[in-house]
Amino acid sequence: MFEASDETLARKAQLGDRDAFYALYNRYLQRVYNRVKSKVPPQDVEDVTQEIFIAVVRSLDGYQQRARFNTWLYTIVNRQIAEFYRRRNRSERGYGVELDSDGAPELPSTADHEQAEQRMMIQKALTGLPDHYQEIILQRFADGLTFAEIAQQRDQSLEAVKSLYRRAVQAIRDNMGEV
Repeated sequence: MFEASDETLARKAQLGDRDAFYALYNRYLQRVYNRVKSKVPPQDVEDVTQEIFIAVVRSLDGYQQRARFNTWLYTIVNRQIAEFYRRRNRSERGYGVELDSDGAPELPSTADHEQAEQRMMIQKALTGLPDHYQEIILQRFADGLTFAEIAQQRDQSLEAVKSLYRRAVQAIRDNMGEV
């Protein structure tokens, strides 16, 4: 069975075909969710993911197919993540303390704290990378693509993609202070 390309589905969705939009949504939901999960705090992942797809619906008429659909989509993902942090910085200026049912502050367990700290270190190391390194790491882990799929998307050889990936992983290690 022939699977429609992203661009064909986007064109149909622009003409009002809801099934085409839902096909794109289902195709990209997990990838978008994983990308968001790699960049925002866990409690905000679902909200940011939802905001991304709302932005996609609002912006779909403006998609002119000058770039691949996934490139256009990930531009929206990056903008919405940046917008999340802008709003958060304006409103919170730090982390709030949650209260339990008795009105006492809920403190995270040591394990939760260590896990959150490790996650923040990885996020910081990832965001400190050049864009092309970030993208290949996200394609491999957040999108779950094989090296062959990444090579096809990037229009590069398999060896070039593997080499770029190794350099990206080494850069993360360097950013985290590992040898």
